[in-house]
Amino acid sequence: MKKSLLILVAIGLIISCKKETATKDTTTAVSETNAVPADQDIIDAFQYLYARYLVIQQENHDINVEKVGYNKIKYNPLGSAQFVNPNLDVAYLEAWIAVDKDHAVILNVPKIEGRYYTAQLLDGWGEVIVNINERNFPKTPYGKFALVLKGSNPTIPAGAVKIELPSEKVKMLARVELKGTPAVAKKLQEQFTFNVPDGIKIAPPITIPEFTPKAPIGGEIFDKVEEVLNSYPDAMPKAKEYQAKAIAVAKYAKTDDKAKSHIDEVIKTKAIPAFLAGAKGFGTQKGGWSVSYVAGKFGDDIMARDIINYGGLWANQIQEAIYFVGLTDSNKQVLSGDKVYEIKFSKDQFPDAFVNAFWSITLYSVPDYRVVENKLKRYNLNNVSGLKKNPDGSLSIWLASSLPKNALQSNWLPTPGGKGFALTMRMYVSKKEVLDGKWFPAPIQEK
Repeated sequence: MKKSLLILVAIGLIISCKKETATKDTTTAVSETNAVPADQDIIDAFQYLYARYLVIQQENHDINVEKVGYNKIKYNPLGSAQFVNPNLDVAYLEAWIAVDKDHAVILNVPKIEGRYYTAQLLDGWGEVIVNINERNFPKTPYGKFALVLKGSNPTIPAGAVKIELPSEKVKMLARVELKGTPAVAKKLQEQFTFNVPDGIKIAPPITIPEFTPKAPIGGEIFDKVEEVLNSYPDAMPKAKEYQAKAIAVAKYAKTDDKAKSHIDEVIKTKAIPAFLAGAKGFGTQKGGWSVSYVAGKFGDDIMARDIINYGGLWANQIQEAIYFVGLTDSNKQVLSGDKVYEIKFSKDQFPDAFVNAFWSITLYSVPDYRVVENKLKRYNLNNVSGLKKNPDGSLSIWLASSLPKNALQSNWLPTPGGKGFALTMRMYVSKKEVLDGKWFPAPIQEK
């Protein structure tokens, strides 16, 4: 999981993104043979590289700080909320997988029936490669999966399903639905295992400067352009175009200190503000909710990839999960723990009817995006929470720091008094109405 603190304007995985409008071209001549890149080219190059740097940063954290190692599965404790953006509906496991042209890693997936699961593989830019589950592998939804470097032909076990990887390293994030029986989910979680041969050659993570949300990376993002670009292929259709811009800016940065200062200034005054403005002012929005329909498969949207990698690295594609994020109420006022809100689903709009797996609503503090401690130890509500309907057949979820008058305790999510908060509604294996944008959660209404 991503360990860095988040800020409100970049709540991840979760929100919808669109490209920032281009600023005016400010190319000026330095000499007959060298020109200052247009400010927009510097912005584009920065935003393009930033997504990769966020993945490299996470790899360094997992390998060098947490000492997880490659080809070793980390089975996250059930119900653990001691990290950013926790999902309390599933048993998580994660790993960095490394292969080479002579060796494959075998992923063993247990037989799971009657509950949601997936083993999600992602590339070095945060894009989804594949999800291993019964939807994508209906004939072989479990068993042995041989993960091999694309174009290579190492020895693999008979009957193993071969999956080609775009590069030597991928990230795996797997989930098993708790579904009210966490002990069963935990047992299944631990049945995901690796068979790893000896002799795999593994390159260490690229060394990059330290940066945080409060102290973003600056012009030094261009110091290792060729090494960074050569470290991982990019599936983005316009990757070559953006890479050319990054290389040109890096070349310009090497001319003199004045060039470096100019790049730093553009990043500080234009690139980062454009990123932050984009994060809080776009997307498909309704009733206080925002949603992304490009998560996991970003096309050419560098802004979307940046924001989702920044706010919720390892987002899945929408066919697996759609994330609705609530940052404001239906009147576009920031959510506050000092107020009372109701989310009221009419009887023909229950989320249960619009998913093939399950749904949940989780409440988080901001800006750190962690669960809110409360006496009930209740951090989310979902389709197995035993929610009770209203007399008219509708379903209300209440948000307040204390139980609202006439509200059912079973349907209450405690909020932090005197502080802001945010919501994430997860819809797993959504039906067509959700994927097409025809279904939205009920509005977040102040009472």
